[in-house]
Parts: sequence; C-alpha cells; structure tokens
Amino acid sequence: MTELVHHAGDLAPCGAVVMTMGALHEGHASLIREARRLAGTSTVTVTVFVNPLQFGANEDLDRYPRTLDADVEIAAREGADVVFAPDVDEVYPGGQPQVRISAGPMGERFEGAARPGHFDGMLTVVAKLLHLTRPEAAVFGQKDAQQLALIRRMATDLNFPVRIAAAPTVREPDGLALSSRNRFLTAQDRVQALALSRALFAGREKAADGPQAVRAAALAEAAASGLSPDYLALIDPTDFTEAAPDHTGPAVLAVAAKVGVTRLIDNIPLEFGAAQ
Repeated sequence: MTELVHHAGDLAPCGAVVMTMGALHEGHASLIREARRLAGTSTVTVTVFVNPLQFGANEDLDRYPRTLDADVEIAAREGADVVFAPDVDEVYPGGQPQVRISAGPMGERFEGAARPGHFDGMLTVVAKLLHLTRPEAAVFGQKDAQQLALIRRMATDLNFPVRIAAAPTVREPDGLALSSRNRFLTAQDRVQALALSRALFAGREKAADGPQAVRAAALAEAAASGLSPDYLALIDPTDFTEAAPDHTGPAVLAVAAKVGVTRLIDNIPLEFGAAQ
C-alpha cells in the first residue's frame, strides 16, 4: 500500500525518487516505473510539490493543476511506496530561502532566457528534495532537457551522492509530448501544438546529413506549419550552448512556443558523427 506523507520527518531513505509537481500523467507513470526498476526491492518515493520558486511574474502558479488524490492513485498503480506531498511551509520554513542554488550561465540560455530565475528555483527545490528523500537514484524525464542537464551538472559539480537517471519522453500517438499543461489547450490549440513535434521529427530525418541539415529541416517545417517558436535550436547537452556546425556526439534538438495561452516545450535527442 502506498503511504501518503506530508512531513519530511516521516521519510526514510529510498532507493529511487521521482520528483513531480503533481497532475500526474503517463509521462510521470513511465518515470515511476523506471524508478521501480532501478530501486529493486528498495523504497520508491514520488514527491508532489508545486514549487513557487520556479514560477515568475505572470506565470501560471495559481492555475497549475492540483490533483493529489488522483496522483496518489497513479503512483500506487505504478509501484511507488511513498508519496511525499509537503506544503510550502514544510519545504521553505520561515518563508522563501535566503540562500539558493544558482544555475549560472547554463541556466540563462533558452528556457532560462524566457523564464529568468526559473532554473535557480528548480535546482534549489531539487537539492532540498534530494536531501529530504535521500535516494540512491533520482529519475527525471528527457522532455525537460535543460532541467535534466542542469540537475546532472549540479549533482556532478556539488558532489551529490546520487545517480541521476533519465527516461524517454512519452508522446501521444500523433506525436504530441505529454505535459500537464496540455489540459489548457483548446481543440484548435491541440492541433496547432503538433507543429512542435513535426519540426523536431523533420530535423531528425536529416541527422545523417549533419547538424546544419537538421537545423534547416526543422526550421523549414516550423515555418511551413505557421509556428513562431521562442527558440528552435540544436544544442550541446553538456553545457546547453548551440551545437557547432561540425558537432559530433550527443545533441538535443529543442523547441519552445506559445500555443494559444499555453507555453509548450519539446525536444528529441540526436547523435552525430562517430557516436552514431
């Protein structure tokens, strides 16, 4: 039986943790299944916390969906042992923290440029939750590619004794990446949102021709679909800078765009050169 815990003092160390902001869907379920696989017979903990430090002015903190009862059901179905759902005072006793983790230059590009301070808030809460849950492994989705890259860098640079594992993006049959924000899309928005994945898939088709061909194909498809992205870029995941024209090894083709009133992100991993 899955235990619902609200206070950090009731937590024991775990084999694997999945950190969420709730409103769980099949993408989160896939992360929990991977955590269950990694943890073996050890405890799997799922955190549910809408982190106010990640939301800037005019963002959707107040309307972000809160569905705790349904979240606990999904976590239990997928094999989680504990759902840790603290309130804000539990995570930030005494108010917002005076000391925070800085994402540095790596967190100022792409999503960081569009959402100043977002990654500082994200890393701060991830660090706190790692301390509170004390996992051997933490599982994050590849859909939030810059978040994943920053968490990996934080764990390396600050010597966190935890394995950071990644699970692939889960998509609808038509290619749309699953997101808690998809529920804000109107029927028309839902159709328009497919332009994000179409642009990525068009770029992927040209991977054998090199980075420049990938960029050109993705941008051409975006334009043909009427998509006006905040960015559509081929990125080196080690530092989240633009990949060079002669880049070899792993890369991330990433896109962000506003569809209706909802901002969506998506990406696909690629390999170039000898690493193909």
